[in-house]
Amino acid sequence: MATVSEHGLKRVVWQRIKETIIEDCKKSEIWKILILDHFTTKLLSSCCKMSDLMQEGITIVEDLYKSREPVLEMKAIYFMTPTAKCVDAFIGDFKLKPKYKAAYVYFTDYCSDELFNKMKLYCGKYIRVCKELNISFLPQESQVFTCDNPGAFRSIYSPHCSQDKVKTLETLAAQIVTLCATLDENPGVRYKKETVLENTTLDNAKQLAALVDYKLTKHYDMDDNSKKKGKTQAQLLIVERGFDPVTPILHELTYQAMAYDLVPIKNDTYKYKSKDGSEKEALLNEDDQLWARLRHMHIAEVSEQIPKLVKEISANKKQPDGKITISGLSQLMKKMPHFRKQKTVHLNLTEDCMNHFQKNVEKLCKAEQDLAVGSDVEGVKVKDPMRTLLPVLLHPHGTYDKIRAVLLYIFSLNGTTEENLNKLIQHVKIEEDREFILNWRELGVPIISSPSFFPMRRSSRRDRTQEETYSLSRWTPVIKDVMELFSGTGVGRDARQKHKASTQDERRSGSRLIIFVIGGISYSEMRSAYQVTQSVKSCEVIIGSSHIVTPMELLDDIQALSKPTTTKETFTIVKE
Repeated sequence: MATVSEHGLKRVVWQRIKETIIEDCKKSEIWKILILDHFTTKLLSSCCKMSDLMQEGITIVEDLYKSREPVLEMKAIYFMTPTAKCVDAFIGDFKLKPKYKAAYVYFTDYCSDELFNKMKLYCGKYIRVCKELNISFLPQESQVFTCDNPGAFRSIYSPHCSQDKVKTLETLAAQIVTLCATLDENPGVRYKKETVLENTTLDNAKQLAALVDYKLTKHYDMDDNSKKKGKTQAQLLIVERGFDPVTPILHELTYQAMAYDLVPIKNDTYKYKSKDGSEKEALLNEDDQLWARLRHMHIAEVSEQIPKLVKEISANKKQPDGKITISGLSQLMKKMPHFRKQKTVHLNLTEDCMNHFQKNVEKLCKAEQDLAVGSDVEGVKVKDPMRTLLPVLLHPHGTYDKIRAVLLYIFSLNGTTEENLNKLIQHVKIEEDREFILNWRELGVPIISSPSFFPMRRSSRRDRTQEETYSLSRWTPVIKDVMELFSGTGVGRDARQKHKASTQDERRSGSRLIIFVIGGISYSEMRSAYQVTQSVKSCEVIIGSSHIVTPMELLDDIQALSKPTTTKETFTIVKE
């Protein structure tokens, strides 16, 4: 099996696919064609490889929307989302002249009666199986999932998309329910209380929590086994992106977060030049054991850990007693070029990160950390944040870096005066692009304050002064506090308005905390889920969102909230 399928969510999803699609496939000795749409291509690529599919009797994988030659002697498996577009493409394969001997149809989620009846009408005699898998999320990592919907940010937070918002929240709720169903959980649903700002109430978390709770109840009432599933130990917490605007804006110095912020990595693919000058590509995912071990380390530790971890991973391929057989040695030798490639990839990527750090990021980090934490490395309170910000503005940093620093300054004050804001905007020279800053108000983040109002107080944070940390990495994502505090008391409000505290029994070993952030998660927040799971041990933390954001992507999304845009979909097929 694919190495990636050994990891958490990815393993669970692959098992579900095997138990349904693959098992049905095995009932026939005829090898089959697998036909996928854009989403299911991503889904399958995230949890298995082509070699795994071939081992299970699937020889060809095709695109649902592309023109295909008929293969009448073969049966076709259709794995697709239950949309009119997909169903019409499927019907097109059989309505006039069949392309395949028969069809096995699998939907990611609930298929409406309208679409089902349409398929039955035009090509019912060719359909041998029609099932719903209830998997409409992407297992991004072992403890991270996304709904593969970056456009949800605009739909939910843009003042021009009120009609899209309801539909988007409905879709996200349905996707979250499939995650819970895949994990066999019926969690208590909670949300971070709504934000009231400038006479406007931001209640997206409340709305989404209510939708999820309703759909969960409906799902388990309609369970195939005709058994109603009671609430499990798990808790699902829904929060808005604006609950912590600092974390996704800071320059991070842990490996994964730093790399995705500073290096042009697209679709998890890192491009680099080898010693002979040729361009190479590497996929950064959990198939790469070295990446999985290094990604959450501080950049200062990564370079020295690479050779140590390569030796350790190689040693783990030996027999349990420490000895290695002839066949085992043969397999290990075959793996060595792969290990050497991983080592080369990460030495190159680490060097890229450090070059950016030494060039300009190091100068930014101290000011950013002081503004974010509210005190300097000695623990002395920052009394005048402008004195901290000014050196950044006077240095020839890039525009995005200055915008990030200005935002951290404003966040540290819980808003500034309009006069001061105008001066900052002029200094950064973004008079025509002031939406980079002003549009944070759409997320419930205070940007402009007024002397006539009492200043908003910073929410109290857990004291971490005794924890070992690097001076340029003192900030801790707010979501980590929430994860650690998870006990059912005060974490959020129950979607059904019941505020009963949890008992010790509800927190016993084996529980899960599922967190969904409306509007994107950062790599730092993803890291927190692994750290808390490792330290707490009695609770597995899984975190997800509509999508994953880097600081620059988030700023672009923020700026675009007040502008009309056209959404362009992009899809990538992950190759071996």
